Amino acid sequence: MRRRHRRRVKFDYNNIYYKPHGIPLRKLNEVVITTEELETLRLRYVENLSQTNAAKRMGLSQSQYQRDLVGTLKKITNAMINGDAISIPSCKE
Repeated sequence: MRRRHRRRVKFDYNNIYYKPHGIPLRKLNEVVITTEELETLRLRYVENLSQTNAAKRMGLSQSQYQRDLVGTLKKITNAMINGDAISIPSCKE
């Protein structure tokens, strides 16, 4: 397996946590979304960049950006369907 290329993230994310309402965190499985994964979503769906332009901003090939984007969407979708907590740790940690 090839070594993972370092992605450029130009947005400072604070610690963010999402969980189902009314269920204590200790009773939930936790899914961690990295800042790089969140950046793929932000560029594509908040900044409305094409995958090609978003990939350039992150310093990736378009095909690698596509794989990262699909993987991130799968993680979030599974967490939401299964009622898991979603954690996005700060870049500074």
